[in-house]
Amino acid sequence: MKWIIMNKVNYAKELEKKIEEFQKENRYPRLLLHACCAPCSSYCLEYLRQYFDITVFFYNPNIMNEPEYVKRVEEEKRLIAEYNRQVEDGNFEGMNSDASARKIEIIEGDHNVGDFLSAVKGLEQCPEGGDRCTKCFELRLEETAKLTKEKNFEYFTTTLTISPLKNADRLNHIGQEMAKKYGGSFLPSDFKKKNGYKRSIELSHKFDLYRQDFCGCEFSRLQREREKAEKVKTN
Repeated sequence: MKWIIMNKVNYAKELEKKIEEFQKENRYPRLLLHACCAPCSSYCLEYLRQYFDITVFFYNPNIMNEPEYVKRVEEEKRLIAEYNRQVEDGNFEGMNSDASARKIEIIEGDHNVGDFLSAVKGLEQCPEGGDRCTKCFELRLEETAKLTKEKNFEYFTTTLTISPLKNADRLNHIGQEMAKKYGGSFLPSDFKKKNGYKRSIELSHKFDLYRQDFCGCEFSRLQREREKAEKVKTN
């Protein structure tokens, strides 16, 4: 599936408009948040928990190395536990002064690497950010959309837009198409905006989160290793 972006949309502002609507209605919609890792989740959860009743969906069959997968999912669970502890203590650091938050739930999806390999077959040698990544986004957001319908969530979205290396236009278009296919509503986002990515780094240090230096699949890891080797050579 090819994604052609015709008009540039400010997805961060679109999200703000949605939140303003919810605040006027004094309601907290149920949100299924696809999470790729704890560092990317950190700011997204800090921000969104003020306005939504959140369940995190950790679904990342692209993480091909089992120990790496276990490390990332356990860090996600640890981060959520830290935020839930803040709710218990009434300590909402990083939130608006008049805000409150609910506890965050988590659902761990199936870790079937074969699903990822089937989705990207023939695209293994594509550079990071290319067609292989698009197929990977489609796989993860389609599963999120399916679960949104199954569990009757009102909205779904993904933490992936916080990364400076991920195309927010592409992710939002994929999310919108999956919402049309399965029902529910895709929440627009570009979490890197308004210092979101910078805040995620601060929170990663605060909670001492494991920060990987590659996306997840072995193809991205090998590309990263080549880039690091080239950097050493040029220095």
